[in-house]
Amino acid sequence: MHTAVIRKAHFNAAHRLAHQDWSEERNREVFGLCANPHYHGHNYELDVRVSGEVNAETGMLIDLKDLKTLIYQEVEVYMDHKNLNLEVVEFCHPDADGRFLIPTAENICRVIYDRLRGHLPDNLTLMVRLYETPRNIVEYPA
Repeated sequence: MHTAVIRKAHFNAAHRLAHQDWSEERNREVFGLCANPHYHGHNYELDVRVSGEVNAETGMLIDLKDLKTLIYQEVEVYMDHKNLNLEVVEFCHPDADGRFLIPTAENICRVIYDRLRGHLPDNLTLMVRLYETPRNIVEYPA
């Protein structure tokens, strides 16, 4: 039986949207208030959806207690009450080309997905939905 379970989570974090090669003026034009050099914050809501075949022996797709612990360790502890630009490795360290990943909702959602995906069995499908605001929602993968 193919089934999906969803675990909700929450974290608060600050960030700034800015392209490192652009002027302050260009960043403000593109990112508006989100380019504030003093950062701004969100109360992020998160849905983690895991789907696949239910285990016939246990009757469970995944132990929700295990999923809760995974999300807590890999997302909440990692991102809650942090400045994403300054404290989260994926955003504060440049890649091989010297580029910093901009902590947009899209990129935050993908980082969360990547942090969770490696801890789940290959036979389970993962989808992450991130609510930056009640009206701004990102899903990865789409």
